[in-house]
Formats: sequence, structure tokens, C-alpha cells
Amino acid sequence: MKLKLIEKLFSLTHAASATSRGTESETLISNEAGPAEATSQPRWRTIAICLGLAAMVWAVFGQTLHFDFINYDDPAYVYQNPVITQGLSLAGLGWVFSHVNVGTWFPLTDVSHQLDWQLYGANAGGHHLTNVVLHAGTAILLFLALRKLTGWVWPATFATAVFAIHPLRVESVAWVVERKDVLSGLFFMLTLCAWARYVQKRDQDADRGRFASDPRSWTLDYYLALAFFALGLLSKSMLVTLPFVLLLLDYWPLNRQASGVPYSRLRAWLSLIVEKVPFLLLSAAICVITIQTQKNAVVIAQSSTFFWRIGNAMLAYTDYLEHMVYPVGLTVAYAHSGTNPSLWNVGLSALILVTISAGVLIARRKHPCLLVGWLWYLGMFLPVIDIMQAGQNARADRYTYLPQIGLYIMITWGAAEVCAHWRHRRVVLGFGAVAILAGLLAGAYVQTGYWKDSVTLWTRALACKSDYSFVHNTLGSALFNQGKSAEAILHFERALQFEPDNPEAHVNLGIALATQGKQEEAIQQYEQALHFNPYSSAAHYNLGDMLATQGKQEEAIHHFERALQLRPDYADAHYDLGLALASQGKWSEAIQHFEPVLHIKLDDTDARYILGVALSTHQKWVEAIELYERVLQVKPDFAEAHNCLGIALASQGKLAEARTQFQKALTLATAQGNTPLAESIRTRLKSSTSASPPSQNP
Repeated sequence: MKLKLIEKLFSLTHAASATSRGTESETLISNEAGPAEATSQPRWRTIAICLGLAAMVWAVFGQTLHFDFINYDDPAYVYQNPVITQGLSLAGLGWVFSHVNVGTWFPLTDVSHQLDWQLYGANAGGHHLTNVVLHAGTAILLFLALRKLTGWVWPATFATAVFAIHPLRVESVAWVVERKDVLSGLFFMLTLCAWARYVQKRDQDADRGRFASDPRSWTLDYYLALAFFALGLLSKSMLVTLPFVLLLLDYWPLNRQASGVPYSRLRAWLSLIVEKVPFLLLSAAICVITIQTQKNAVVIAQSSTFFWRIGNAMLAYTDYLEHMVYPVGLTVAYAHSGTNPSLWNVGLSALILVTISAGVLIARRKHPCLLVGWLWYLGMFLPVIDIMQAGQNARADRYTYLPQIGLYIMITWGAAEVCAHWRHRRVVLGFGAVAILAGLLAGAYVQTGYWKDSVTLWTRALACKSDYSFVHNTLGSALFNQGKSAEAILHFERALQFEPDNPEAHVNLGIALATQGKQEEAIQQYEQALHFNPYSSAAHYNLGDMLATQGKQEEAIHHFERALQLRPDYADAHYDLGLALASQGKWSEAIQHFEPVLHIKLDDTDARYILGVALSTHQKWVEAIELYERVLQVKPDFAEAHNCLGIALASQGKLAEARTQFQKALTLATAQGNTPLAESIRTRLKSSTSASPPSQNP
């Protein structure tokens, strides 16, 4: 009986709260900036705002259609990744959902890259276009979600415009590999839109006495929100904090918490938490998967002190705040502090964070948007803040993509509420908004231009941070890829001056020295890399390659095998180990390494050719013929492949076809100046067509 009475009181309290919200809306209407705008807004104006947002995005990021890929993560994740470059297929779809790709499991992002490759191939502009379109869609959906959730149109427009063109967005949009940001952002906004519709319908059920935890109040929109959330998690695991954001929105602007006696408020919040349980379960599942699949990408800094981790986290929070207000000096790489951060800097950061937190807590009753925006910012950063060390950098502009929306909400709605009674608020706020957006647009346009190619990007990074070993090393790699070995070597050496124990710089310097014929110096660099990191597969492979060049096959084989122990999918190591074994006549063992290359590097014609040679030694003519023919589809001027195909066809008794291949091989060998091969073919043609396998080693 008491329970029914309490539920009745709760229903009355909820009705009173709804009436209170209606009165508040009337007050806001009188101030010409309130929730009534959403319902009275002409459709053409909404369409105009959406088109305007898309135009702003295009004005900043449209230039990326003429940009190239960059040499940082793009090769491994996109244009040198056989899982992506095979395009969209049922086999490829199955693979990305069932396997870890380059240490990560973002299957929906991988599918989007596969689709891009199917449409555009290696044309980087097409891949950039997809990022721009997704970002524009995310911005439009953010506007629609904020308008639906708050009922405030112009604050929603301004906050979305800042999100869309802030210079901090450049890394997420202009970097092809950061597809996961814009794709997960799109699903994040779709989740918010579906959630807003669900709450609107659920409130109608609440008037009939149903609590949020009652499944009968979970409409189709609820399950749509859950589905969009799942798709977002499959795009990027950073969305695990979205249930927390939904609870914040329940507090404001949805005002779903009950007022009145503490029991009613507690029961209301418990029902709202129960309502989020399916979302929380999805988040928990993705957290487990991420921990298992990204052990190398997300590593707890065990060797660092607790003060180092907490200190750098506080510094990161305040650095992101600074760059939001003053987006100058943005770059792709921010160095970690080599030692414990300055106590003064950490103390100042802590003071700033505590002061803001205290302020929003004090003002939460009158201005709840401040608390919601601030907690949105703090909470969404947790998966990537510096308590968990991820990769080379202390922080990254791309991490701000969704978390800083909380700050835009906090500042925009806070300003609108504070200025609600100003006499000339429209003029002041209007001019202020235009000035801010114009400045952001210009800054973002310039910042985007730095991403047009690898050398430009890393030269800019070097200008921002000249003593960062990682930047010198990566710029050196970009220059080396352009054939500028001498300039590259200078940067590799500079990188080692700042960080002598950098194994990647030692390996890169060794490769550059090897191209100049300095084999002994290159070997020394590879050995130095292994001294600092015995588990470097790249160092083992390149050292093995250099030893093989010097004829030291046994030592080379040892290093190739070690590289494959550390990285079983290392295609180049499989290939070179197969060559080394073949040079010793160990064809059976060589075949075991040539075959994996065809699965790892689907377009490797050399591996197909040599595997064909290896199969020929075992008289597996049918398989060898198929491989030779596939090689010649890609490289029709490959004289050796024509010759080997002729030998294989002759062994099958197809003498006419074999003679045709020998004639092609002879013509190509003569034109290419390959005299030994040409003489061998002439001898074979003068005598009877031979059925023996090729005698020359590959």
C-alpha cells in the first residue's frame, strides 16, 4: 500500500516537474531564444542552416581532394594493407569482423576503407572526399540533435559551426586513417537523434505511470539508438563513454530526474541507469575486446611513476582547453615529457581544473548546462587521456573530436543564458559569433593545408617542435620515399642526437645508408637497433637482408626466422627467407614461405613467380602454370616468366603453346639485353622443346 502511494506521489511530482519545465519554456520564449524556436522553426530555415554548415565544412576541407596519403599510419592501415586494397568482398567482410587488423579491431572502419578502395583505388582524393562527407554529415546531425534536445536553434547552430570548422578538427578529417573519428562521430550523432525521439515518446508513457526501466516504454527509437551505438563502437572504441553522456543529457536539457523527496529522486535516477544497462553492456564488451586486441597500442605506463601519469593527464586536459581557445601551433605530434612534469605546471593545471569544476558545481542549479558540458568534456576524454599511454605522443588533436562538444555546449548555452536580459544581445552576440567563426574558418583552412603531403606535414611539425626525435625520424622517412637519401640521413642522424636509443631511427638510417652502398655502416645501425630493442622485427629483417646480400645465407636465415617469430605476417621476411632457402636448394622449405606471401601481400607478383619456380622443381606443373599466367597478367614483359611458362607447358605436352611462350621470352630478353637468357632460349628452340624445369635459381 505504501509503495503504491509513493508511486502515486512520484507521478504527481513528475507532472509538476513537466509543468515547471513548461513555465520555464514560456520564460525563455519571452527572451526570444528558447525552446519554442524548435517547434516554430520554418523547415526552409532548418534546411538553410544544414546547407550552410555543409558549405563551411567544404570551404575548409574541400582542398583535401587534391591531397596525398601521408607516411604515418596510412601505409599500414590503408594503401599497403592487402585487407583493404583487395576492395569490398564477402571474404574481406568476413575477415575484418573475425580478425585483428594491424593491432586494432575497428571492423566497420575497415569496411569503409575497403569500399573506398573499390570506388577510388589508390586515388587518395577519393578517400579524403569520404572523410569530408562524413564530417559534414556528422555536423548536420549534431545540429539536429542539439536542436531536438534543447529546443534552442541559434545556440545549436553556433555550437555546431564551431565543432565543424575548429582547427582541432583538421587531424580527424584531413588524415585518411582517421576515418574512425568521422565515422564513429556520425553514429554518435545518430544515437543522440534517436535518443531524443525516444525520450519524447517515453515521457508520454511516463504520464501513464511507467518508469524508464519498464521495457514497455522502450520504443523503436530506443533500439535504433542502441543499434547506432553498436555501429559506432565497431567504428571506434572511444564511444564507450556514450552511456555516460546520455545520463548527463537526462539531467540537462531533458530534465528527466524527479524533484521532491530524496526517495523519488533516487528511484528516478536508478530507473534511468537501468535504462542504460544495454548500452553499458555493449561498452563493457568493447572494453574487453580493446584490451585484448590493442595490447601494443594502449599500454599502461608501468615504468612511469604515478605522479608522471596523473601529472601528464592534468596537463593534457588544460592543453586541450588552451588549444580550443587559442588554436595556434597545432601539429601532428606532441612529445611526452621525458621526466616527471614540472610540479609548478601540474599544480597550475590542477588549480585550473578544480576551479572550473567548483564553479560549475556551484552554478549547477541556475545553469545546469555548465555542469553537463564540463562533465561531458572530462568524461569523454578518459579513454585517451594520459593515465593510459597510447603511442608516441602525449596528446593528439584528433582526440578532441567528440569530447570538446561538451565545452561548446557549456560556453554557448552558458553565454545565451547569461546574456538573456541584455538589451542589445542580438547585435553583440551576432557580431561576436561571426568574428569567432571567421577566425576559426581561416585558421582551419591554413592548418588543413599542412596535410597536403608527408614532407609538408612533418616540416610543419618540425617548425612547432624542433627537438622531437619522432618528428625528425618521420620527416626523414618522407624524404627517403621521395628519393632524397642524403637529406633523409641528416634527419635520421638528428633524431638519434635527441634520442640515441631510438631503434626505429637506427633502422631507417641503416636502410638509407644501404641505398648508398655503405653496407658495413648499415649493418652497424641494424645491430644498434637490436641492442636497444632485441624484439624489433624490422631490425632483424633488414639485417638479414644485408647479410644475404653479402652471401652470408645462414646468418641471414637466422634473422629472417627471428623476424617472423616476432611478426608472423611479415610478408617481406617470408619472401626473403624463401629466397635464401631456395639458394641453398631447400625448395620444400622455401615453398612454405612463398605461399604465405600470396595471402599477406595479394599483389606480390615476384612471390607468385618464385613459387611457380619452386613448384616446377617438384613437377607440380598445373599449379606452376596458373601462377605464371597470373604473373604475366600483371607483368606481360616479364621474360623469365614467359620462359618458365614455356617449360611448364612443354612438360604437359603442349608444345605449340610452349613454343609461343619461348618466342615471347626470346623477344623480350633480347630487347632487355638479357643475353644469357636469350642464348638459353635459342638453344632450347634449336633442339627439341625441353620439359625439364629451369636450371637457374630465382
